[in-house]
Amino acid sequence: MAQRIIDKAFYDAVCHFDENDESKDYYYEIMNTKIGKTDEQGEEETVRDQILRVYAMLFCEDIGAQPGYKAGPDEVEATADRLYIGTVGFDPEHWYRMRYHFPVIDDDNYDRFAALVIADLNAGPLRDAILNSGDMLLVGEMDPLHMTREHRLNQKVKIIDF
Repeated sequence: MAQRIIDKAFYDAVCHFDENDESKDYYYEIMNTKIGKTDEQGEEETVRDQILRVYAMLFCEDIGAQPGYKAGPDEVEATADRLYIGTVGFDPEHWYRMRYHFPVIDDDNYDRFAALVIADLNAGPLRDAILNSGDMLLVGEMDPLHMTREHRLNQKVKIIDF
């Protein structure tokens, strides 16, 4: 992926998208940047396409995403509540839903949510947490704070780590 442009400035633009026009402009500039690859239809791919492919690969595999598939609004919506920063098990002080910034995920912002997650893994606080404190991005149950002890012990998580 075009990792060199998925940097702290891009992460900040995603986080401040609703606050100012400069952030929106920068976000769209990066997301629409051509990456020099072509898709099945012969069209040049953008950073947006790559982000949605990476998101699908990392987080949508268990809901039927095929290799090379780009996540769409339904896939992002279906997986957003399962992404947490923390450690495996019950740790209510560290569960943090990635979806916190997006109470509603729809056709207008699903790609922005995917961009937030991927940018956070590359250049945001999540990367720092992974490298410094051992926290990680977990793909877990929909609501771990209300899971029974047996559910917590048997939960299936996918650890995204560096």
